[in-house]
This record gives sequence, C-alpha cells and structure tokens, in this order.
Amino acid sequence: MLSQQNFSEKIITWYEQHHRDLPWRKTQNPYYIWLSEVILQQTRVKQGLPYYERFVETYPTVADLANAPEDEVFRLWQGLGYYSRAKNMLHTAKIIHQEYQDVFPNTYKELIKLKGIGKYTAAAIASFAFQESVAVLDGNVYRVLARYFGISTDIASPQGAKEFGKLSQELLPEKKSHVYNQAIMEFGAIQCSPQKPDCMYCPLRENCYAYNHHKQQELPIKINKLKIKERFFAYAIFENEERIALKKRTGKDIWQNLYDFHLIELTSLEDLNSFIDTAWANSEITIGKISSIYKHQLTHQKIFIRFFHIQIQNAQLLTSFSQELQFFDKDEAHKLPKPILIANYLLE
Repeated sequence: MLSQQNFSEKIITWYEQHHRDLPWRKTQNPYYIWLSEVILQQTRVKQGLPYYERFVETYPTVADLANAPEDEVFRLWQGLGYYSRAKNMLHTAKIIHQEYQDVFPNTYKELIKLKGIGKYTAAAIASFAFQESVAVLDGNVYRVLARYFGISTDIASPQGAKEFGKLSQELLPEKKSHVYNQAIMEFGAIQCSPQKPDCMYCPLRENCYAYNHHKQQELPIKINKLKIKERFFAYAIFENEERIALKKRTGKDIWQNLYDFHLIELTSLEDLNSFIDTAWANSEITIGKISSIYKHQLTHQKIFIRFFHIQIQNAQLLTSFSQELQFFDKDEAHKLPKPILIANYLLE
C-alpha cells in the first residue's frame, strides 16, 4: 500500500498529464465555481459544459442571476433535468445578493450555513476559490477510495459518509490541496470510471485492492439503490387557430415550475393505449392527431407519454378543463420553460 503522501502525489502527477481543459478550472471566482458545481450535479461534463457557458454569458455576476425572472432561468436550464437545482440555485443567488452584498463567504464553515449549499458544494467552493484545506467528496472520490483501499462500507450510509470523509481529509496534501481535490475527482471520472475503469494504464494499479482482488465492479457498495416508478401520462394539446394551451406546474412533483399541457395521469400502459377522455366528446371539440407512445427516463421514474391534439372552436371552453390553462401563440410557447420531451415534441 502506498503511503498517503505517495498516493496524493501519484494522483496529482496523473492529473497534470491527463486532465481535461475546463473553464471553471481556470478561475477562482466563487460564483463561477458554484455555478459549475450546481450544473454538474447528476450531470456529465459534456452535457453540462454548454449550460455553464450560457449561464456565465447570460448572468455574469451573482447579482445578474439573483435579479433574473424565474421563467427565464428555467428556460435556460431546459434539458438539464433535476429542475429543483435551478430553483434552489436562484434562491441561493438571491440570498448572496441581498444578505451578503454579492460576496460569497470564504470559508467552508460559513458557506455551509447558506441555504441551498450542501457539504460537497461548500467544500468545492472553499477549496477551489479560496484554497482552504478541506476535502471534496463526490461520487468519483468515493469510487476511487473504495476501490483502492478496499472499503466495503455502504457509501450511502451515515457510517460510510463518516469513514470516507475522515480518510479523504487525511489524504489531503499540505500543499496544493485544491489541486489534489480536482485531481482525484478527475481521476475517478476518467481513469477509475464506474463501468470500465482503465486498470491497464492506472498508476495506482499495483497497490489497488479492487484490481488485485477483481472487485472493480463490486466497489463501491451502495445498498440504498433507487426503485424506478412507472407513470403513464395522457397529454391533451388543446389548439385554437395557431395557439396551444399550456399551464405552469406548481405542485410538488417532477418538472415543478415548468410548463406542460393538460395532463390526465393513468394507471397502466394498457389504459394509455386505449384512452380517449369522454369529456372530449363535444360538438365544439375535434380530436386530431394522436401520437405514438414516448418513453422518458428520469433517475427515479420512467414515464410513458401520449399526446392527443384537440381542436377547440370556442376558446372559452378551455376553462372547463382547467382554470390554469391558457393559450399561447407558437413563439410565446417556444420561450416558456418546458420539460425537454415536450420542448422536443413541439419541434417535430
């Protein structure tokens, strides 16, 4: 087993030779670092990078973001998923703008007090923006440490958080701790990846527990795996002349604060295949195109969706279906923040 110092040195040496050229690594601006961390949660770098660039261009300061209209922020976020991140990000920006005069706290202890900033994000800002010697522990770091040191503690358990947190802090080098934090996360993303780690060319291979015991696919251990829930959505797209009806989702469910069509949620795929709402049987309503069934995968849900195009001759009939629905012309509808599946469907 390598000494802790040699472990850190090997990780940093690897990083200097193999790291990706990413814009948030070229700045110590805490706002930009915070933006990148929020965007990259549950998101791959390749997908998140253009969103980061758009947010930095559109809102170059935390004050710009804090003063932005909510719908505009959600529209810019469209397609990233986990829309609660955008809502929480906007909320935190307002706190920093209003209560901290646009100045981020410069220590982990103060950052963690901010509503909307958790342990990982606070550590990342403290380390990368202010060079505080605090370990940054994300999924990539858990994986590297579990495999190399042969740790079988469940990473989703309180004991796992404590054990990995202690070890990761002990591994921090006295100098360049911020570089080491970037390095071990990058190492986990590229070299010690989840499915196909590149063990053949790994500088830690000789002393790696998982490699030597053929346990790369077993470690890290995460017992608390998500159960996937299936849902079945029948969407009624009410149309009047060149306008379509949408509503804002306000309940505590997926896609909160985004716009969608009139929704009837069913209980099975069979119901979705045969569904026609009897309320649509009206002389002033014409059922037009019925789409095939679309599948949309979220982290914890699999959604089956079918779209029903319905022409309404009398626009006032819309309120009989929902008081929340309102008509928008196509240009207006395009600008509204929507779930990516709906946005893409409207472009077909």
